[in-house]
Amino acid sequence: MSAPSVLFDVPGPRARRVSLIASIVAAVLIIAGAAWVITTLAAPRDSGGITLPGMFDGSRWNIFTDPEVWGAIGRGVVATLQAAAVAAVGAIILGIVFSLLRSSLIAWVRVPTAWLLEFLRGMPVLLMMLFILLVASTGAFWAVVIALVLYNGALIGEILRAGLAALPRGQREAALSVGMRESQSKILVEFPQAFRQMLPIIVAQLVVLLKDTSLGFIVGYNEIIRTNINNLGSFYGNRYLFSLFVVTLVIYLAINLTLSWFARWLARRTASGGKTVKRGGKAVDPTNPAAILEAKARADEADRLAANRGLGAHDGTAH
Repeated sequence: MSAPSVLFDVPGPRARRVSLIASIVAAVLIIAGAAWVITTLAAPRDSGGITLPGMFDGSRWNIFTDPEVWGAIGRGVVATLQAAAVAAVGAIILGIVFSLLRSSLIAWVRVPTAWLLEFLRGMPVLLMMLFILLVASTGAFWAVVIALVLYNGALIGEILRAGLAALPRGQREAALSVGMRESQSKILVEFPQAFRQMLPIIVAQLVVLLKDTSLGFIVGYNEIIRTNINNLGSFYGNRYLFSLFVVTLVIYLAINLTLSWFARWLARRTASGGKTVKRGGKAVDPTNPAAILEAKARADEADRLAANRGLGAHDGTAH
């Protein structure tokens, strides 16, 4: 028999019965809701005096026998992956620069960088795309890429700064003891360790970057959603919108779930120093949005402690 938890009392028979009843009721409601959605979609409907078949009727899916349709879908997928790949490389490079500037010991470098990061993190990505497209006239592709680089570079910079703050102080002290300067210690000793530690969270952020390429629909970039829903939907007619929507959803899920699985695998592997941790091992789930918030909070706490140590040292010198 397992020991009782110190955080909460073991539920008694009545609590377990109530929990079981609530679970059954919730399951019934979910099944009923799913059945209602499927029935509604499968039912024929009237449109302008014409009765159209249900969403699952074969006549709504016959366009997928045309190779031209799959060719157009493939071009949309390639456009999405192309924008995501270029933006991912740029965001990682910019994040590295931001993390080094944000953790600088020079105040006139660190403080303006902090203001810039807060501005970029607070600016909606779509607004960035529209601003770049209208003001710089870069074209839809580069408007999407530059906006994603700026926004995600700011987030990756904060993630890497958290990795630097989480390293033991002995790493820097050991580097300084062998004659390295502060900048050499940070670039050659501390940063490679921080990057490896935060790599799973960076990969998870790149999953978000890939999904944000869908905002290119608004600025006229022919990514997968604009290609499928707008271009193919307009050409073949509204009766195929649902089937095109389902195909688009499946493609996005396949790509994003694959990247999320890779981020979790990477987290388990890096947590064990190169050996894959079992599924129940102690590895932080990098796909959890709280992981990024925790990383930023850790970095902010490290900055606060460093500032307090600096004030304490200044007071001691004054006396």
